[in-house]
Amino acid sequence: MQRLVTGIQPSGKPHLGNYLGVMKNQIAYQNDFDCYYFLANLHALTTIKNGEELNRLTIDLVLDYLAIGLDPQKVTFFKQSDVPEHTELAWILATVTPHGLLERAHAYKDAVASGKKEATVGLFTYPVLMAADILMYKPDLVPVGKDQKQHIEITRDIAEKFNHNYGETFPLPEAEINEDTAVVPGIDGQKMSKSYNNTIPLFAEPKELKAQVMKIETDSTPLEAPKDPDKCLVYQLYKLLATTDQTATMANNLKAGGYGYGHAKTDLYNLLHEQFEPLRQKRIELSKDIDYINDILNTGAKKARMIAQQTMTEVRHKVGTKI
Repeated sequence: MQRLVTGIQPSGKPHLGNYLGVMKNQIAYQNDFDCYYFLANLHALTTIKNGEELNRLTIDLVLDYLAIGLDPQKVTFFKQSDVPEHTELAWILATVTPHGLLERAHAYKDAVASGKKEATVGLFTYPVLMAADILMYKPDLVPVGKDQKQHIEITRDIAEKFNHNYGETFPLPEAEINEDTAVVPGIDGQKMSKSYNNTIPLFAEPKELKAQVMKIETDSTPLEAPKDPDKCLVYQLYKLLATTDQTATMANNLKAGGYGYGHAKTDLYNLLHEQFEPLRQKRIELSKDIDYINDILNTGAKKARMIAQQTMTEVRHKVGTKI
């Protein structure tokens, strides 16, 4: 079975775009790969400057993934900070990483240019820690979005530099990019994003969920008039979740007329409630047993450290820090 590694940053309440774009695929991977999923709480320090908040967001993220179906018996699920070998390897890799390579990182340049993040040393060297996260487990594949592809290229460059200096050590990981991943529109028609405040929260209570669905932007076509499904934002969201028959029914209703946007929104709400209310209830139950959450993370960290310690023993011998 091929090994797959991915990091997940604790960044707040997940929304429908997160689920359809990333989370759903991550759950599917667990059946076909040897998966190592880490909660990237050290990376999150470039953004979150409050310890209590980071701890809360980390626990929330564990609950989110368990609720949608992550199986800790199939996935090695752990906190990045519980495997200190990550930061040790990051320093060793930093000593072979050309400064110019990091200067070309789009994520750093974009973050600084937008003013969203402070231009810290940690943010600048973020790709080195990411390389350590990946190379530690010598994976075959690393699933990333298209915007993260450069980070995998940087990781490969760093691995090649280390291998050139110290001998063959790290296989070069391949980026696993799902080209079929849908761009999920937000309630205003832009890409669904917390930055745009246009999301449909994944675990919203029914009242909040309905209110958000009813805010979806529509045009002024009267109820009795035919409507073009391809120009209907409600339909675009509905078809991402519905069966083929359900999708066809809504499309036909819109084209026929006498079926208003309010009807379509109600059908979308009912579908969302049907699919995600059981997951919300499961999450509530899981949140009552924090000891269980900690057991999952501790077990995952122990398993991850077994691999990390093997890698670091090899690395230390090669660089000369272990005699």
